[in-house]
Amino acid sequence: MSSASSPKAFGPLPSARQLAWHEMEFYGFIHFTVNAFTGKEWGYGDEEPGIFNPAALDCDQWAEAAKAAGMKGLILTTKHHDGFCLFPSKYTKHSVKASPWKKGKGDLVKDFAKACRRAGLKVGFYLSPWDRNHAEYGRPAYVEYYRNQMRELLTGYGELFEIWLDGANGGDGFYGGAREQRKIDASIYYDWAPTFEMVRSLQPNACIFGDGGPDLRWVGNENGLGSETCWQTYERKGKHPGCAADNFACGHRDGSAWCPAECDVSIRPGWFYHKEEDEKVKGPEALAELYFASVGRGSSLLLNLPPDQRGLVHEKDVEALKGMRKILDRGFAVDFTKGQEVSASNIRATSSMFGPEKALDGKRETFYASDDNVLNPEITVSFSSSQIVNTVSLREFIPLGQRVDEFQLEARVNGAWSLVAKGTSIGARRLMRFAPLRIEGFRLKILKSSASPCISELALHNFD
Repeated sequence: MSSASSPKAFGPLPSARQLAWHEMEFYGFIHFTVNAFTGKEWGYGDEEPGIFNPAALDCDQWAEAAKAAGMKGLILTTKHHDGFCLFPSKYTKHSVKASPWKKGKGDLVKDFAKACRRAGLKVGFYLSPWDRNHAEYGRPAYVEYYRNQMRELLTGYGELFEIWLDGANGGDGFYGGAREQRKIDASIYYDWAPTFEMVRSLQPNACIFGDGGPDLRWVGNENGLGSETCWQTYERKGKHPGCAADNFACGHRDGSAWCPAECDVSIRPGWFYHKEEDEKVKGPEALAELYFASVGRGSSLLLNLPPDQRGLVHEKDVEALKGMRKILDRGFAVDFTKGQEVSASNIRATSSMFGPEKALDGKRETFYASDDNVLNPEITVSFSSSQIVNTVSLREFIPLGQRVDEFQLEARVNGAWSLVAKGTSIGARRLMRFAPLRIEGFRLKILKSSASPCISELALHNFD
């Protein structure tokens, strides 16, 4: 008989900061800069700071909009490709201190961070590696400039949960008046190791996002769509960000690093506000679908909310966010496994510490586990009275790694068991939907696993 000790960890494991990130699941982007006033998506770098003058800017309104949607944090574009800084960096004049906003005395990044914390949201920053304004971009001096600004952000605004590094690097720009093309080799130009070391030293709880890591990887599209198969592990192809890699969406089952996928998407067609897109805001149902296609596939959802020229998240966007939250809250309000009888084909050392009820208790820190040599156990929930369900939520206990390779779901209807769905990865979370069924029982069958499965959640819901 196996020992009642916890299963041994399998494969690469998440760090403490990655585990905290996994808990968030859904958070927001704020794209705001001179582009809101020029109508561009990518500023050229020659924009006059004087055009930046939002008359009613209210970071508390941004935070409340995000909170109403159920977001756990916000990431602000402190400097986009145009090089205009939303904070009064001491290393450039091309910032809010040269704008009429607050008579050049404002610090939007500080206002943003304070507003987020008042709303109970975590704070993250985007600092574009590409700068179409800076005269030294493409040369060694710019890398020093970039690190100096990164240090300002890491030290001046409190604790951060994420640093976001864009993969767009090099091309035509203003470059201090040169107005030319500048190409770089993104795999070596930025010499990322010292910058990453600085982030680790000054913000040890911040995950670093880049196309292929080091902490979080891009999902490979800007549509908010995760992969049906999503391994949290990844094999990096080179230095980052900006270097080529494959399998962004699904990752690599045998990857050497824990590097989960983040799904970024805007609530509008563009990343920055454009008035002509007011009628193209994604509706509540579409946003809820994105939640299932990202969080429900083991990734996170990073949803962009671009403030308008007033400096406010538009009313149509806010309305859609609230509608999305209502759909999700209504669907997840009841877990139909609560209070039902549950059994398993094998229980680790026959110990209640790892019994199947641990998968139904709503606690992520507890989990069902099988004996080491049992790689295909089953968990069965039997209902005292039939219930209508159409959604299952599964989670592995990821502090011990991603262990399940293949599973299937079965439902008992009118006394007979039938297949409902099949899947591969579970990981941090897997949401699977099927046609509404009035069921008398439900079964999770692990068909294949690389180590004894550790299941921390099996929940059933009905999205009517």
